[in-house]
Amino acid sequence: MAYLAHTAHAQLAALWAACVGWILISVALGLIQWRVWLLADRDVVSSGVAWVGLWRACFNSHTVVSPGFQAMHCKYIDPTEAFAPPEIVAGQVLMLLSVLVGICGNAGGLYSMRNVYFGVERGSVGFIATGALCLLAAVMSLVPLVWNLTSVVTNQTIQFPPDFKLPPAPAAQYVGCGIGVGMVGAALMVVSGMVFCRYKAPARAKPGTPCSLVPASRPAPTGLFTVLKGKDNPVFELHEHL
Repeated sequence: MAYLAHTAHAQLAALWAACVGWILISVALGLIQWRVWLLADRDVVSSGVAWVGLWRACFNSHTVVSPGFQAMHCKYIDPTEAFAPPEIVAGQVLMLLSVLVGICGNAGGLYSMRNVYFGVERGSVGFIATGALCLLAAVMSLVPLVWNLTSVVTNQTIQFPPDFKLPPAPAAQYVGCGIGVGMVGAALMVVSGMVFCRYKAPARAKPGTPCSLVPASRPAPTGLFTVLKGKDNPVFELHEHL
């Protein structure tokens, strides 16, 4: 069994980075702080701040409260509704696919590292496939992240239905922590994918190549440990023919 663990130190660090990146992307998927809206009218939105995520739009209120949320009103953003912006719909689909592809990439990384540490020679195909999955997950998450970031920077509005209790345009808006967390996770997935793809399996020795336990630069041992050419024992050969 070949010893290959020393060839994948960078890939072990990349596996940790891929796990952390996948966790951050999963966290960003559920956060509501993708867009932070500042509202001038505080009759309904008591704090004057509303959060728009991929799945919900929420704000604190002392007059309108959603069941299950203490002093908070939240409404689900259905991707089939006409008011849902394309960047939010794309984020719901692509971020979810990114989480699924990312977990497949982490599983592939674990399997490849298992082969390396157990000396199972599989070449670099497993690491390349793992790197491709990590890069694909990063691209899938970066598309909605950058798209929503651009929408905030350009101050895009959303025509919410009346039951959301939100105006179509805020007084001001800025990027929330959800996009930041997703960006960090996607960056870690990109780095880990590139490191996985750069793995090179060690070259195998050609068949028939003689192996010597004594280095060529050292002289052969002499004295007591010298290999002596002995003679055949006729008694032993006689017992073999019985």
